[in-house]
Amino acid sequence: MERIMLRIEYDGTHFVGYQVQLEKRTVQLEIEKALEKMHHQHVRIYSSGRTDSGVHALDQVIHFDTTLSLDEATWKHALTTLLPNDIKVKSAHKVESNFHARKNATQKTYRYIVLNRKEHDLFRRHFEWHVPQQVSMERIHEAVPHILGRHDFTAFAASKTNVKGDKTRTIYRFDVFKEHDRIYFDITGDGFLTHMVRIIVGTLIEIGLGKKEVSCIPEAYETLNRRVLGITAPGHGLYLKQVQYK
Repeated sequence: MERIMLRIEYDGTHFVGYQVQLEKRTVQLEIEKALEKMHHQHVRIYSSGRTDSGVHALDQVIHFDTTLSLDEATWKHALTTLLPNDIKVKSAHKVESNFHARKNATQKTYRYIVLNRKEHDLFRRHFEWHVPQQVSMERIHEAVPHILGRHDFTAFAASKTNVKGDKTRTIYRFDVFKEHDRIYFDITGDGFLTHMVRIIVGTLIEIGLGKKEVSCIPEAYETLNRRVLGITAPGHGLYLKQVQYK
């Protein structure tokens, strides 16, 4: 028995999310179907984390155990042949039996893209959030330091979050920059709650639009009240950019 780690990317447009759901198309389902064709039995995969409907991945990590003896290049080629064209295997590696894609992850980086101009981009409408009103980058940059560090992010989580107990997380780095008409949010932390990045981005955009004050962020830490924050940004502008391990 060998354990294989895959680094994959996917276009989340036509998936209802990563995790298997009854009679719905998911990333996990498509990969497990491909592995079942190779093994002639079900093979369970484990990921670094789940992504929601419409969310994309540039560097998702999964692992699975196999009885097949294939080299790494053959694994990549075989799965590329069997998988649909909105999932791509970037690399395959043999790892130690105690490696776990989720439990061993130390940091994750997400990217969110906002198109900030009057007209939308027809051909990128599934890959960025269109905000036609002028956004103040100065106000956003004023707010970003309040996100950094270790906080109880309860107010930044969806009510449906599957995380029980402590919702304290550490944000190590948060870069926000604008190139032409697009605003990029790159956020790195030790873990993220359901919709956490999308709520952070939605709040910062509303701060940039003058709809919310910067003070709503420390207020959210103190009160744990979701209502003091901004909207939840749509899923299609979000990308899992990188997963890091020791």
